[in-house]
Amino acid sequence: MEFWTLFEVASMPILQMLLISVLGALMATNYFNILHSDTRKSLNKIVFVVFTPSITFASLTRTVTLDDIISWWFMPINIGITFLIGGILGWLVVKILKPELHLEGLIIATCSTGNLGNLPLIVIPAICKEDGSPFGDQKICDSLGLSYVSFSMAVGGFYIWTYTYHLIRSSSVKFKAIKAENALKKPNMDLLDANEKSHLLQHDDTENQMIKVCEVSSWSKIARTLNKIVEELLAPPTIAAILGLIFGSITWLKNLIIGNNAPLRVIQDTVKLLGDGTIPCITLILGGNLTQGLRKAKVKPMIIIAVVCVRYIFSPLVGILLLKSASKFGFLASDPLYKFVLMIQYTLPPAMNIGTMTQIFDVAQEECSVLFLWTYLAAVFALTIWSTIFMWLLF
Repeated sequence: MEFWTLFEVASMPILQMLLISVLGALMATNYFNILHSDTRKSLNKIVFVVFTPSITFASLTRTVTLDDIISWWFMPINIGITFLIGGILGWLVVKILKPELHLEGLIIATCSTGNLGNLPLIVIPAICKEDGSPFGDQKICDSLGLSYVSFSMAVGGFYIWTYTYHLIRSSSVKFKAIKAENALKKPNMDLLDANEKSHLLQHDDTENQMIKVCEVSSWSKIARTLNKIVEELLAPPTIAAILGLIFGSITWLKNLIIGNNAPLRVIQDTVKLLGDGTIPCITLILGGNLTQGLRKAKVKPMIIIAVVCVRYIFSPLVGILLLKSASKFGFLASDPLYKFVLMIQYTLPPAMNIGTMTQIFDVAQEECSVLFLWTYLAAVFALTIWSTIFMWLLF
């Protein structure tokens, strides 16, 4: 495949997302005032509870089987490695650049969490359908590619809605706790005439509260931690991924909803229809947040450069070395398209669900939009260049 043909194939999905983002940005301006802050927040909740679970379930039940899950055992490990490498590099960026507290979780999340679902769902089939594709027959390539990407999206969903979800939520909790603490430290001018006794009483109350906190048993802390993990595992997208894998791997369940003669095919059709709204809604929200980000957010250029370097230079290089080693030890399936999908997982821009999470927890929304703008602009070139390199290595 020629370089410029590959460039067009790889860049088109990104350009589509950028155009939809521009539309979202226009809708959020004061002139149109359609996607204002409250609307985006409500729409994000719908994406979280309805659209994302729908696209996950619909893709898995249609394309993934039990044999696929067994033969692709290395893919969950590979995705975990992408999160681990990106998380370590993101942590180093935070330690070196020392950003504001509310940006720490966002930086680590954007470095570690790639767009494992929406973007590959567009890019991989597009490469398969291109004339002269090195991956063989178009129909077989398209079917296999969709299966690989659907499984990747499901596994990625587990990591995103547990690890990344925890990162953003923890960052939000810490930031809000510090804001509340600073607010309490500010002198209240209305109480300057209060007597000394009331201040002593307040001081005693504070000490008593601190003693009570210290008396919390270690078992209670463990119980709270386990409870948080369970809550994150019960997020709607995670539940949808579990159900999708169950229905896809058990034949008689799959036959209930998949196929022209399936008695409950209306369920699959309805879920797919809902899932089709995921990408447009997330991208419109991203563009809407961008208008605030460009006006209010102050992200240091070094932070943007660091995130871009982690996602498009260091992570792909480490990925190539790891996958080359895994292939030598026989850990990978022989299909070149399978290996290509594994390599692409190290080169994707940040997952758009990060924007959904920042909206849900009301933290670093504008900064997230700015980071997304530059990382997705860079992705137009990075995906093209790395796709060319990956194909050169495979063929």
